[in-house]
Amino acid sequence: MEVILYISVGIIAIAFCFLVGYLIVTLKTLSKTLHTMSVTITSVDNQLKGVTRETEQLLQKTNALADDLKQKSEKLNSVVDSVQDVGNTIQQFNRSLVGISDSIVHQVEKNQEKVSQIVQLGNIFVELKDKWDEVRSRKKREKEAMIIKQQSN
Repeated sequence: MEVILYISVGIIAIAFCFLVGYLIVTLKTLSKTLHTMSVTITSVDNQLKGVTRETEQLLQKTNALADDLKQKSEKLNSVVDSVQDVGNTIQQFNRSLVGISDSIVHQVEKNQEKVSQIVQLGNIFVELKDKWDEVRSRKKREKEAMIIKQQSN
């Protein structure tokens, strides 16, 4: 029975040696992995510092652009206000013109009969003048014809 006990202790010792060997290999692999992770984390940390610097610079540039845009927008607001004032002035001018036109049309419609009478009187005067000129030219021709007749006699 003692032999079985020695064999069992030997098997346990061999198994323990394999277990210790396996643990050594596992711990060495874990150590390499942890070292690689440490290097990677250091690299990522350095990269993040660079990205952080670039982000801060980009944020500063963005803020500067936003301030510039705000200033230009404020300047542009005065131009827009001026254009709006010009538009309002033009609208008021147009309304005044429409009012004047309406007033003129109303007055013309109101005095249309008088205007047509004046136009008719004007036409009558033109006809009278034409007839008067015609009569004068006829008398002049007759007079000239008489003078020519008298001279030939």
